[in-house]
Amino acid sequence: MMRLAGAPISWGICEVPDWGHQMRPERVLREMRGAGLRATELGPPGYLPTDREALRELLDAHEIELAAGFVSIVLHLPQLQGSSLRDLTAAADAVAGAGGDVLVVAAAAGGGYDRRQTLDRSGWSTLLEGLRRAQEIADARALKLAFHPHVGTVVESATEVTRLLELSDVGLCLDTGHMVVGGGDPVHVATTAGRRIRHVHLKDVDERLAKLVRSGELAYSDAVRRSLFRPLGSGCVDVLGLVSQLGAAGYGSWYVLEQDVMLSAEPEPGGGPMTDVRRSVAFIESLVALKNKREM
Repeated sequence: MMRLAGAPISWGICEVPDWGHQMRPERVLREMRGAGLRATELGPPGYLPTDREALRELLDAHEIELAAGFVSIVLHLPQLQGSSLRDLTAAADAVAGAGGDVLVVAAAAGGGYDRRQTLDRSGWSTLLEGLRRAQEIADARALKLAFHPHVGTVVESATEVTRLLELSDVGLCLDTGHMVVGGGDPVHVATTAGRRIRHVHLKDVDERLAKLVRSGELAYSDAVRRSLFRPLGSGCVDVLGLVSQLGAAGYGSWYVLEQDVMLSAEPEPGGGPMTDVRRSVAFIESLVALKNKREM
């Protein structure tokens, strides 16, 4: 069985200022559980309680586990690395305290995801040192560290992902959506780096919009507003091929359904983001049934 989790970003909850309307955690967790998801990620710092007991109480009330915490921090600038690692430590404590498995980190460029910065040799060196220290933070709490290539960060393109894997031994969060927008092939990455993958974010992608973002013709945030990320099965990602390849590589951790959205207002009861989340869950269920039938 695939271990299916959700993420608050699928309900429009994001760390970027002025991203859009932010739904309350109680409704988001209730709708996750109603869609059949077993776990959640933390969401932005402060979205879920930072107190260990309060977080566990909230999750238990909705019969939801904690899968992971995601933090986007600046690691390539020496003057900011110390404060970034303190933020990472706080997230690691929250994940470990609530029984989570994975600490996910993206290397932010700073100022949202519409602009990025290409690293020079010094920047790469500082980034790698930051990741070494991040690994120590994760190890001290028995967490798996998973690096997340992400649009609008300093590790975004397929070339940069390859370089990161060559220069370090850090584990990977394979986000199918960001990998495609960055010009990569998720199935290829699962084939070549399957043993390095610690965490998976499942998105589907509108290929036309992805190309516009990649070329610089469309800002990432504008593409999200125009539904860059699609319910699973309605975009260009080979989800079946990916899951099959990860299974062959022995991947057994969480598959987190993610579909970044922006909301302008509180959705009507029974509507809003959960409609597309349910579509993605139904697609995964049909995919697993097909896979099992082929293996019989």
